[in-house]
Amino acid sequence: MAGQGGSSRKSLSMTSSSLTGKKKAENGGSDLRKSFSVSRSMGLAGERTVKRLRLSKALTVPESTTVQEACRRMAARRVDALLLTDSNALLCGILTDKDIATRVIARELNLEETPVSKVMTRNPTFVLSDTLAVEALQKMVQGKFRHLPVVENGEVIALLDIAKCLYDAIARMERAAEKGKAIAAAVEGVEKHWGTSISGPNTFIETLRERMFRPSLSTIIPEKSKVVTISPTDTVLMATKKMLELRLSSAVVTVENKPRGILTSKDILMRVISQNLPPDSTLVEKVMTPNPECATIDTPIVDALHIMHDGKFLHLPVVDRDGDVVAVVDVIHITHAAVATEILLDQIMRQQAQ
Repeated sequence: MAGQGGSSRKSLSMTSSSLTGKKKAENGGSDLRKSFSVSRSMGLAGERTVKRLRLSKALTVPESTTVQEACRRMAARRVDALLLTDSNALLCGILTDKDIATRVIARELNLEETPVSKVMTRNPTFVLSDTLAVEALQKMVQGKFRHLPVVENGEVIALLDIAKCLYDAIARMERAAEKGKAIAAAVEGVEKHWGTSISGPNTFIETLRERMFRPSLSTIIPEKSKVVTISPTDTVLMATKKMLELRLSSAVVTVENKPRGILTSKDILMRVISQNLPPDSTLVEKVMTPNPECATIDTPIVDALHIMHDGKFLHLPVVDRDGDVVAVVDVIHITHAAVATEILLDQIMRQQAQ
């Protein structure tokens, strides 16, 4: 997969350079400038501010609260993160389901005795309510965190979950597809003007279609992707220790490397801790989500985004052509791909329009 991706990037770079050298062709050059102008107007349309997203009222507790009580409140509200305040009622930290799974359960801390201040993430990044949704999205992607406190007039008014930005990520991917079409059409115009193919029979056009028009998951999954695989008969404690080791928040339950279930940090919060089940003796098969929906390495990124958005998934197992698990894409990873794809297309169109 990495080899194919690398060759595609190389081909794209080479053919892009070739196009630059011949962009003075009247028809091709004007088409590219026109396409870039259209794409910029498309990029500005429909941008929403954070305040217009479906924000959730933040659950807030003092930092002295025990992990057990924090988990109880999170489960009651069906949320996977809460904010912590100090003695002056000021925001001082955030606690997520991943923190609970990897910093508490995996390390076998006592939930009833451990205060959240010992395991929370201190001084979390926040965003203002009038910030563009896409800017908040980029902030979460760059920081690799799913939750972002929203502040208005100096007070925290909500907690933004990156899953609420999936609609905007899908819109960006669909705009990117339109830009890919525009570039491909412009390049075809240049080739017709010169009466020959710039880089061999349709090489550049095919590269655009593969990596930009509808790029697949294979273009964003590294060759040695980190994925936690566990057995149905492993304990939840064993699963959290493996998640801690690889710094991940999900584990794919496999039998002969074929996916049979998935266990996430949210499952551990809602199905284990809130039900007072002992992690060291509870089997994964009792609390996992069985037969999870999977994508293949050939699934277009935009389709994977739709699957996650429609199914409200935060993690999507990916299988190869033999049905073996090769990766898990999470909401941050795939949203980053959506943002990066549109930015790359903008750069290419800006370069060719000059």
